[in-house]
Amino acid sequence: MRRIEKKLFQIGDEINALDEAIRLAREELVYHDHLNDDAQRDAAVSNSPIDRADARETAGDVDRMRAHITGLEGARDKLQRRREKLLNKLA
Repeated sequence: MRRIEKKLFQIGDEINALDEAIRLAREELVYHDHLNDDAQRDAAVSNSPIDRADARETAGDVDRMRAHITGLEGARDKLQRRREKLLNKLA
């Protein structure tokens, strides 16, 4: 097997792993979104400093998870472009 073909298989495995990581991160984001919705509602209703702090924390969790997903998607896109270049070399 040629070096390019080995690289293609390796990149394919990495893309599959990233796809799974993205899927799991999106599921976790749904969880954090629900927690954040509840925390924001509690903070608005109670106007308690503890509830407001909790709302800020959960909003931060959502933002971090979205940034994480964006990073994973960027890494996947980069690998996809690399894969396409290697495929063009084979053609």
